[in-house]
Amino acid sequence: MAYGKHTYRVTVDWTGNKGSGTSGYRDYGRDHTIRAGAKPDIAGSADAAFLGDAARWNPEDLLVAAASACHKLWYLHLCADAGVCVLAYADEAEGTMMDDPEQGRFTQIVLRPRVTIRAGDDGSLAEALHHVAHQKCYIANSVNFPIRCEPVIEQAAS
Repeated sequence: MAYGKHTYRVTVDWTGNKGSGTSGYRDYGRDHTIRAGAKPDIAGSADAAFLGDAARWNPEDLLVAAASACHKLWYLHLCADAGVCVLAYADEAEGTMMDDPEQGRFTQIVLRPRVTIRAGDDGSLAEALHHVAHQKCYIANSVNFPIRCEPVIEQAAS
């Protein structure tokens, strides 16, 4: 693992100018493209509630996805180190945001990973490692609201 400073650069190109720029709140599109190096582009917009395109990723979706993915990556690392063999992992994560005219904000994210481990592996340890993954998760350590984890651990059939 490479310790130290890491820098991440992305480009967000607004593609929503309908010809008159931001001449009025309803006169422009919220669409944008997110780019980072040679990675595939992400088609982004605002949430449909804020005049965005519901078929595109919005910043709120991306924040919940980042929290879920970061937790998963730490969890898999910790399980590999502890000898717990994860065979499947799927998370149905959910974020709650309160919209307020003065200051909207996320109030929580709940991760609900369903994990299948190898038959005979330690299910209690597999569950406990979620707590350690949460403590190590870069995203969870960077936000000012709680991220809860409600894991379900299943043993594969022998």
